[in-house]
Amino acid sequence: MTIFADAREVTPDDRYVLDEGQVFMTGTQALVRVILDQMRADRSAGLDTGTMVSGYPGSPLGGFDQELARSHKHAGPLGVVHRPGQNEELGATAVWGSQLVPALPRPRKAGVLGVWYGKAPGVDRAADAFRHGNFVGAHPDGGLIAFCGDDPTCKSSTLPSATESALAALGMPIVHPGSVQELLDLGRHAISASRASGLWVAVKAVTNVVDGTGTVGVGPGRVVPVMPVVEYEGRPYRHTPDATLLTPWSLEMERTLVGPRLELARAYARENGLNRITVDPRDAWLGIVASGTAYHDVCEGFRRLGVDPAELGVRILKIGMLWPLEPGIVRTFARGLEEILVVEEKAPLLETLVKDVLYGTADAPRVLGKLDENGAALIPRAGGVDADLAAKAIAFRLRRKGLDGRAEIAKGLAVISRPAPLKLLGAERTPFFCSGCPHNRSTAVPDGAPVGAGIGCHTMVVLNREGKGTLTGLTQMGGEGTQWIGQAPFTDTPHIFQNLGDGTFHHSGSLAVRAAVGAGVNITYKLLYNSAIAMTGGQTITPSLAVADLTRWLEVEGVRRVIVTTDEPERYRGIRLARIAEVRDRTALEEAQRELAAIPGVTVLVHDQQCAAEKRRLRKKGLLPDPVRRVAINQRVCEGCGDCGQKSECLSVLPVETEFGRKTEIHQSSCNKDYSCLEGDCPSFLTVTPGKAAGRRAAVPAPPALPAPPARTGATMIRLVGIGGTGVVSVAQILGTAAMFDGRQSRGLDQTGLAQKGGTVVSDILIFEGDDDRSGRAGTAGVDAYLALDLIGATDPKQLSGAGRDRTVAVVSTSLVPTGSMVLDPSTHVTDLGSPIGALESRTRRELNVYLDAEDVAQKLFGDHMPANTIVVGAAWQRGLIPLSLESIERAIRLGGGRSAERTIAAFHWGRAVVAAPESVARATGAPAPAGRPASPEVAGLVDSVAAAGTELHRILTVRVADLVAYQNLRYATRYADAVRAVLSRERETSAERCPITEAYARHLHRLMAYKDEYEVARLHLDPDERARIAAEFGPGAKISYNLHPPVLRALGMNRKIRLGAWFDPAFRLLYGMRGLRGTRLDPFGMAGVRRTERELVAEYTRDVHRALSHLRPETGDRVLELAELPEVIRGYEHVKTRNVAAYRERVAALLAAL
Repeated sequence: MTIFADAREVTPDDRYVLDEGQVFMTGTQALVRVILDQMRADRSAGLDTGTMVSGYPGSPLGGFDQELARSHKHAGPLGVVHRPGQNEELGATAVWGSQLVPALPRPRKAGVLGVWYGKAPGVDRAADAFRHGNFVGAHPDGGLIAFCGDDPTCKSSTLPSATESALAALGMPIVHPGSVQELLDLGRHAISASRASGLWVAVKAVTNVVDGTGTVGVGPGRVVPVMPVVEYEGRPYRHTPDATLLTPWSLEMERTLVGPRLELARAYARENGLNRITVDPRDAWLGIVASGTAYHDVCEGFRRLGVDPAELGVRILKIGMLWPLEPGIVRTFARGLEEILVVEEKAPLLETLVKDVLYGTADAPRVLGKLDENGAALIPRAGGVDADLAAKAIAFRLRRKGLDGRAEIAKGLAVISRPAPLKLLGAERTPFFCSGCPHNRSTAVPDGAPVGAGIGCHTMVVLNREGKGTLTGLTQMGGEGTQWIGQAPFTDTPHIFQNLGDGTFHHSGSLAVRAAVGAGVNITYKLLYNSAIAMTGGQTITPSLAVADLTRWLEVEGVRRVIVTTDEPERYRGIRLARIAEVRDRTALEEAQRELAAIPGVTVLVHDQQCAAEKRRLRKKGLLPDPVRRVAINQRVCEGCGDCGQKSECLSVLPVETEFGRKTEIHQSSCNKDYSCLEGDCPSFLTVTPGKAAGRRAAVPAPPALPAPPARTGATMIRLVGIGGTGVVSVAQILGTAAMFDGRQSRGLDQTGLAQKGGTVVSDILIFEGDDDRSGRAGTAGVDAYLALDLIGATDPKQLSGAGRDRTVAVVSTSLVPTGSMVLDPSTHVTDLGSPIGALESRTRRELNVYLDAEDVAQKLFGDHMPANTIVVGAAWQRGLIPLSLESIERAIRLGGGRSAERTIAAFHWGRAVVAAPESVARATGAPAPAGRPASPEVAGLVDSVAAAGTELHRILTVRVADLVAYQNLRYATRYADAVRAVLSRERETSAERCPITEAYARHLHRLMAYKDEYEVARLHLDPDERARIAAEFGPGAKISYNLHPPVLRALGMNRKIRLGAWFDPAFRLLYGMRGLRGTRLDPFGMAGVRRTERELVAEYTRDVHRALSHLRPETGDRVLELAELPEVIRGYEHVKTRNVAAYRERVAALLAAL
């Protein structure tokens, strides 16, 4: 059945405006719809109300405020007002203040719904505001709800969290939804319960629900609240908010809070069926109580055991209102049971409440939860609960009746108890700063100085510590630096640096600065001024101080000195700063920090550079100029030393393997044009102004006609594993929307956390039929289709454990996208990843798997890497792994794809072609191989005299002998060939078949002999192949500039590169023509220390290889080969090369000594 027969009937706005039916939405969108539906219901009832929304963003509610803003055209006319809080406490105060509107003179509304939002640490910060607001109470025509974001497994938080115990202590009723549908329904009930009771009602919104997706039902008949009546002092109680928070009024408020108001909350839960028995066999002996996601985990746990709980005598109670727990349903549920198992995360709140209700009752069953009857752990207090854990706990209780021996239960336990896959890869995709992120540079400190980390994107220094100082831990938000007040009197460490984001500063961190001044400690705050709350989506900081005003505030507070570093110092011309402040270019960051650290007291370095991700968003919207200038790298000049990656720490500076070893390239489609990679001494960098045709998208060739795959039926769990920022979540939402079009149900979970910062993103989506309570999270061996969009992330044991050898088919993109550590560490080879394919095949149905280089296909067909994920999905659909119709998938893409929809559909079909018509893909993507220049007779003869034709050594020599002729002359190349011949002869004495040592020697001797002095850099910048590559990438007419730091200018004190245009080409030709002077007494560059070292290395390397060969035996072969490959570490220019040469010589000495 297809619900929507015509795509024109469906718009993205349906999730907010459809009166009745089914829509696909995220948990965040459901929270927004709760507010809109309540306002519409009020208007239908003739009630003139408004809504005040305030709070502070934080995962899992990091995107709630932005989604609310996107819905403004619907929310605004309904009287919804959003005022972001400066912090959670102030936001909560604003929200409860809205309940007093009807008591004010000249109110415009009969009541105001107050909505607070924030993550669990925000609940802690706002606790006093909640306490006061709950005493004041909710207006019967308004209401107070709090969306409390819990992150129980610490996906994007400093600490794991659960708020229910704290909320209960504050006297706030708690509803606990476990799915997107329940967010909609219980959210509406929370509002009505608040109006009925006069209490502030919390919605426990956990990560797995807010980050979830699903097909949900909407309509005015879904929630029709029954408003209970409770008498107090002889009449029905109706709460009137009162802010007279002083004795004796406060005492009376307390009496009503713990009396009629809480009783009204219990009555609301009872009369509206928020807690209900969902499974109730007549002969039940075991009862299971759970709320929220734990309830769905219990249901899924029985499915994984392959049994029906009713057949086993298991009764299940689903709790919607967690606190206060309505006792009547618990007593009814407990009748006749022998024992009750309470399944919940973290502390035993629900377990304790159930025990309190049943304590002292006749024939009360035993209640278990965190511990079993013997005091052993049963449901853990730490971490989270999932379906696998629930299944194991259930099976353990079934053992009492001998039911765990049933074949289906034994089989289910065997599956979910499989050991996790081994970690076969050294590489790990951890979150990393965005390309061009200011924190790449601003968080560096001199000489490993002690540093306090803070809350924000810059927290990732904890994950990527190189160059970030000696981390001393991090504090809660707003406490940054005050830990030093408690440490300074007891240590001889004189000073620390403290990272502090501008969002945190305006939230509460300004108080920490004030406290540090008051304590008289020596600390330098590094105030990272990025103009956005980037961690949660780039929200504008409200309110905020401009940098100039900020310097004056710091001066007033007693800060001793302020230095502003920035990438755009010209913006400060004519701007008046405080007397204690000055502006410097960001290149002076280290010097500025040393200066500030030497000043007693509190000093501040303000690093003013806009968030790179926010810049990218604004440029796409046309709200910020997009610089024309691009950066490219001449790969022949590049040494692959990694210096540019270390200086910029930019993920767009990618390592790439070439014929001449590891090099570097700029990933143009992800580059944010920060230009910090240009710094350093490397002469390989080019700045390019693209030709006029470069920005035009080439027409994508039409995919071939393809046969339809066999239709798939039944419930299907799909797991997508990819990289943050590449559209993984968008692809999953396309599948969920298509399922809705096909009349199917879907439940999904997008596991992101910090992953949007270049880490691993995992999206699970279950497509099924019926209205069962299903979980959108895959368990052990529970995945049917494993879409490995990123090879590194997909082989992580945590993700791969979802695959099962007898169930899962994988569709794998073999594209190897470098990690942050690969960018920073030149010793890491992009292709040195162990056995990723083997790891995947060990857990999947290898004979059915599909492998494709999706990023290569995307780049060649679309000129962009972003369609790669859709190409993989297309291949999976053609393989018959996705139970959705082609029509619905295309409609789903068009629904949300905007102008790029047709390209996305084309990418999907080209993915299909990888499976059904691979020859068409090869024709469309195959570029003609470069013909190359035929070897001259002299070169060919020289190579043939050393190596047999057709061998790898022959190929290596053909390329390198010709290159050395161009580098210097034939005589120089002959010297090279003779040296290789001598090594080959020695290796042949022990091995007649292979010559790996000689091959390594041939590669690396060439590197040492073709050292890149001024003559060689000139030659390679004139190389026609490199120029053709640049023209192909940036279009005809592209203007190229060279970025050079000549030694002469360096000696004169110039510490930056100069940019030279194409007019400098004649100088390059002149330089190349002078190569005959290389190494002679007339060589103007030859006396430099690095040049002398480069010449010495040629003879030194050959001597050391021959010394090692004299010890060559089968048992020493690996060490000799390692020595032959060791020049791989000799990379870079000037001081970088000198440092690497020292490391090389040290390792050579160690290897020779070991031989």
